Amino acid sequence: MFSQNQLIFAICFFIAFVIFMIFSYRKDIPIHKKNYKGSFWILVFFVGFILFLFILKTYLNF
Repeated sequence: MFSQNQLIFAICFFIAFVIFMIFSYRKDIPIHKKNYKGSFWILVFFVGFILFLFILKTYLNF
């Protein structure tokens, strides 16, 4: 489906992208801690709500 050169390019691009994202995130950690304080609880609520909907669907679908 893909040539060998396309696969090599995709792998190199993916590795470079992940490295770039790690460095960018590490540089912005102080800003994230200041601006997004409490966002963890929103994530917990969202995951809990999705689990609640899944459980509700499971039990109502005899």
